[in-house]
Amino acid sequence: MRSTRRGLAATAAGLMLLPVALVGCGIGGGDEDESAAKPARAPAEEAATRSRERVQAYLDAMAAKDVAAGRSQLCALLHDGFDLGATGPNGDFADHFQVPEAAITDIRSGPLGQEVSVSVSVTAGKRTVVRPLVFTVTRDGSDWCIAGEAPGAPADSAPPAKVAPTPAS
Repeated sequence: MRSTRRGLAATAAGLMLLPVALVGCGIGGGDEDESAAKPARAPAEEAATRSRERVQAYLDAMAAKDVAAGRSQLCALLHDGFDLGATGPNGDFADHFQVPEAAITDIRSGPLGQEVSVSVSVTAGKRTVVRPLVFTVTRDGSDWCIAGEAPGAPADSAPPAKVAPTPAS
């Protein structure tokens, strides 16, 4: 009977110390809410930052007519099409186009990746037009790349910009 009581007492003492031991190992305790919230924000912030960097580098390459720098921002699947059309009559890097100004106006999550809206001023001869574009940026392995470019909505139908414009260098 004494050994049973000692065994029960030892078991009870062990169970009382279990929550303290679990908190020391990182299990239990009150920090789950904080640590669970941080990882959810970090990937979204990283996606927006990486998307902005890729598109800004592409816009800078367009303004500088640096075809290689522009190509390096694209996902590998787009390289062949880019090589065929980038410097053609309607390509982003065509000789007769100048890009005096380009600005990122919005970044949001989309069905295929981050959608980065831009406003690009294009000059051909004496005529300047402003074109809205949307770049889709996605993760390709461990890196980020531009997966698509499409016409954007006209400025008067677009929602208000969430990102401060950044002029092309």
